[in-house]
Amino acid sequence: MRITRGIPVAADSPVALTIGNFDGVHLGHQAMLAKLERTAQSRGLASCVMTFEPHPREFFAPDQAPTRLTSLREKLELFAARGVERAQVCRFNFEFARITAQDFIERVLVKGLGARWVLVGDDFRFGARRAGDFVTLKQAASRFDFEVEAMSSVTLDGERVSSTAVRTALAKGDLSRAVRLLGRAYSISGRVVRGDGLGRKLGFPTANVQMKHNRPPLSGIFAVELAGVGDLPRRGVASLGVRPTVRQQGQPVLEVHLFDFDEPLYGRHVRADFLHKFRDEEKYADLATLTRQIALDVESARAFFNRQDAKTAKEKFRGTADKRR
Repeated sequence: MRITRGIPVAADSPVALTIGNFDGVHLGHQAMLAKLERTAQSRGLASCVMTFEPHPREFFAPDQAPTRLTSLREKLELFAARGVERAQVCRFNFEFARITAQDFIERVLVKGLGARWVLVGDDFRFGARRAGDFVTLKQAASRFDFEVEAMSSVTLDGERVSSTAVRTALAKGDLSRAVRLLGRAYSISGRVVRGDGLGRKLGFPTANVQMKHNRPPLSGIFAVELAGVGDLPRRGVASLGVRPTVRQQGQPVLEVHLFDFDEPLYGRHVRADFLHKFRDEEKYADLATLTRQIALDVESARAFFNRQDAKTAKEKFRGTADKRR
């Protein structure tokens, strides 16, 4: 996937385009990307996604902005996995915020990107003071020789699939609900960096995964799979939070203890898939009590994976039996 940054000046080829923040790249976003790909292929256009960094709400009111579901890198990787050919990352700043709706259409969409077909969500707004909407795009389409479509929201169990719904599920520890909204396990990726070595001292060495944002949408103790270690993901237990037993105050830290594994991972880029939440963080009286709880968490995580394996084996056996009938 070709990635370009900033406000484009002049297009080198026409594109089919969709625009949005796409935080989490959930099922609703995936439906838009699928329609983008189908249309681009049928019309002989390159598929392109325009997204923004930072999120506009982070720029205008960072203390009130929602927690991030995906870093920019994670979002771009998910675009590429969906077959997107180009990504235009626009820096959201005062200059960008001052672009009028008409100037955005003429200078960015038409001249800068060469948009021939544009897909937006049903609640899409753009331009200074959010003055532009689907009607604005529709009125400009014939004048600038492009087509525009609006896509209705995707619903699941009567609920609109949205980044807010995913955040709510994660905050509640309802990972199964998050999986259904995302179409995959929620994950956090980052580079393994050196920590304070406490886990190793306690007998449970951990990989410290560097997070791009210090406000993760979930916290607690989890069963996880860690990709990026070998050919297949490795299983383990993760702690995501501020470590109240160790520090009075601190930024959230993601620490992953892998089962039956004790090799250095410093510098590797890994991805932790969150599969099940066991409990919230707790503050313990001393490190000895914390160590005993970690041992229980490891035992709980191993039991979780054993149940998953047994369930998978049972379903596989049932499927094989059904084929024989």
